Amino acid sequence: MLHAVRLGGVAEDRAVAGRFGLDEAATADLLLDFQAYGWITKSMFAGTGGWSLTDAGRAENERQLAREIEQTGGREVVHATYQEFLPLNGRLQQACTDWQIRPTTADALAFNDHSDSAWDSRVVEELSALAQALKPVQDQLDSVLERFRDYDTRFVAALDRVLAGDLSWVDRTGADSCHTVWFELHEDLIATLGLPRGR
Repeated sequence: MLHAVRLGGVAEDRAVAGRFGLDEAATADLLLDFQAYGWITKSMFAGTGGWSLTDAGRAENERQLAREIEQTGGREVVHATYQEFLPLNGRLQQACTDWQIRPTTADALAFNDHSDSAWDSRVVEELSALAQALKPVQDQLDSVLERFRDYDTRFVAALDRVLAGDLSWVDRTGADSCHTVWFELHEDLIATLGLPRGR
């Protein structure tokens, strides 16, 4: 449950429970306990918000994850898989940048207004290639920790929405978009390995 808060960044009770299929009522009770322990805090802004980790909560989450990976004996597999993931992550970041920015002769940082279907199609093709490349990464992670099990299917589900014509699912916030799912996988990997973001 604490890890679900971390992966969500800012998450309401239902989202925390749903991440790993937990009981909603039990989740709500435990979240209040975690708040009392000083592990999480609740914040609201402009009518939205949710739970997020405190520094103490992040330390506790990392302690739990370190114990988990040592018990499975899978650190080497996860580390090797992370090394395979990093080049894919660079490609995903470039694809998302290309989705949001389309340089022009007048402005190298011009907003992509999605009027150039060929430009957008190249980005979607790259996302489709990344979906294929993610499957073996997913399989290796699944062999060590079951909680990694659904990133590839969630990414493909978002991509399917894009291919069906809803382009917002490339980088939609507050939903399982391609960008959201990938960002969460990256966070899960670095959390599991105890690495700082950017490594």
